[in-house]
Amino acid sequence: MLKQRILTAIAMLALLIPAVLASDPLAFVVLTAIFICAGGWEWARLNGLSHPASLASAAVCAGLCAALWLTGLAGRPLPSLWIVVGAAWVALALWLLRAGMAAWSPQPVAARWAGGMVLLCAAWLALVQARLVGVDFLLSVLLLVWVADVAAYFAGRALGGRFFQQKLAPGISPGKTWEGVAGAVVGVLCLAFVWRAMDGAGVTPGGSLYSRLGSVSALFLAVSVIFLTAMGVVGDLLESLFKRAAGVKDSGVILPGHGGVLDRIDALLPVLPLALLLCTV
Repeated sequence: MLKQRILTAIAMLALLIPAVLASDPLAFVVLTAIFICAGGWEWARLNGLSHPASLASAAVCAGLCAALWLTGLAGRPLPSLWIVVGAAWVALALWLLRAGMAAWSPQPVAARWAGGMVLLCAAWLALVQARLVGVDFLLSVLLLVWVADVAAYFAGRALGGRFFQQKLAPGISPGKTWEGVAGAVVGVLCLAFVWRAMDGAGVTPGGSLYSRLGSVSALFLAVSVIFLTAMGVVGDLLESLFKRAAGVKDSGVILPGHGGVLDRIDALLPVLPLALLLCTV
């Protein structure tokens, strides 16, 4: 399993890194749209749709992504959209993490499907906008989520249960601990302030998420990255809830050793639009 995970991760990075660094963003746009289409297919399956309907869902994602790109929306400031999408994520978290599967399962399939498709495509649009802002900005957002995930894993393994007997969300994801969340916060705060210092020293280009947030104040930077880290955890928990409601362990099998696309991007889905919101409003 570990060998599979490593090989899959290497293959994904081999595709992603050249697309991110290319001077023309089109390769990145197309590659990430393919991932979102796969996520749309998985989302349809999680909601009990048939194979043809799931393929149609992937096609809908492709059409929406193409329309967003060809109409030029990706290159325009969209503060109102990020306010709406960000508020939707916060409201979804407050509702479902409190009420659980008992509130989610009875909802109409069509409403669940449509809401997920909208949030998937909004996350793709935020991802593309982040790339258009600059590679440094995009990488700083991606690394926030990745560092939080790694720090949470090691902190949870080393300290889980030592300070908090209550798990983070035992009914949704029994393995997650408050110690893991604390580790994620510490890891991301270190990343943010070190990266900001490197921006200031001219080591990095200076257009990162952390420089933009830190230009307001150090306190705003700290509060913002803690909030984004928390919303990344929320994205992970919500996907776990959706999988439990569907009775599956993984969202799919497209990524050997990792599960599905949604399993890999769940934390990014709320973080991307919220990062744009914090930097543009």
